[in-house]
Amino acid sequence: MSDLPATDSIAETIMRGCIQKVATGPEYSKDLSFDEAHAAMRTILEGNADSVQVAVLLIALRMKRETDDENAGVLQAIIDSMTPVTAEVDELLDIADPYDGYSRGLAISPFLAPVFAACGMPALSHGVERLGPKYGATHRKVLANAGIDVDRTAVETAQDLADPDIGWGYVDQKAFCPALHDLIPLRTRIVKRQVLTTVEVLTGPVRGRQKTHLMTGYVHKAYPPIYANLARQAGFDTAAIIRGVEGGVIPSLKQPARIFCYHDRGEESPVECYPDSIGIDQPTRAVPIPEDTPSAPRKGDEIATTVDIDAAAATAGQTGLEALAGRPGQAHDSLVYAVAIVLHHRGRHDSLTDAAGTVRQVLASGAALARFKAATRANRAA
Repeated sequence: MSDLPATDSIAETIMRGCIQKVATGPEYSKDLSFDEAHAAMRTILEGNADSVQVAVLLIALRMKRETDDENAGVLQAIIDSMTPVTAEVDELLDIADPYDGYSRGLAISPFLAPVFAACGMPALSHGVERLGPKYGATHRKVLANAGIDVDRTAVETAQDLADPDIGWGYVDQKAFCPALHDLIPLRTRIVKRQVLTTVEVLTGPVRGRQKTHLMTGYVHKAYPPIYANLARQAGFDTAAIIRGVEGGVIPSLKQPARIFCYHDRGEESPVECYPDSIGIDQPTRAVPIPEDTPSAPRKGDEIATTVDIDAAAATAGQTGLEALAGRPGQAHDSLVYAVAIVLHHRGRHDSLTDAAGTVRQVLASGAALARFKAATRANRAA
């Protein structure tokens, strides 16, 4: 990695050099090395890069298509800018869901972490309030609607993870990496997806004392090896990379799920899971957004949803709480399926069926709901 100080003159040299390499057209553009990508991203995070140059670099990388070295260099620069936080738990699961949220179905994944905690696996999720290109219902929006304090620091979240009555938490990007969060207005103006969208979910804001495991999602077939390489780069000991609805961590409730897993930072390999093998038989892929949800205008954006996302987040909050309380339905099955996959992947159960049985038990007993309630603002105030 580059050890150059990011003075203004050096910053200008770094940015110009990188742009000249990646933004010279389809025939002559060249890839950045790990060190070059790391130096450019560090310069950006330190606030020493011109915003126009930042935008040109990010969109040029995207149009050229980022390489593994470029992805890794950008990710490492972000990790290097963060203050390491370790929770007083031996092992921790990092739930890395898309930061741009959900817009075609209700966001139920924000409720996975307390279920994992009730199953004996401390779990963390992270995200932002609102981000493109989708601008969907995010973990932050849904959890805030359900009564969770989403502005806790990474240190406070680590304390929640070690609390025997809680064991889970959420930490916002503005708390664990404010320099990256400050780029959101510029990213919004860029419009299109950038390398930051790919790597930011893999920063691992809180780690376990001995091991940290990754649960993340994908849609496009090209992404599992990309995410696996980045997960190893970020230091995740194991990874479950799930083909999920909207690129999230919960797979389709009516189709086979393809999951790529690795252990001990080794090579990833595919696994097939079937919802009907654990008694899940649903008519839709995910929990649908109710038809009476208020609408919102597209405003010329063909990607953004026509559904009022704040209303959808509020509905997701209520639906998720009902699932935690054991109410049968698509949300309940979503939690059972996704948690069972990871419990089986981590070797906590010999079969997916046994893992699903454990998840159903902690939901029916109220143990998962109790973990959630322990983390609410009301209980903290009491």
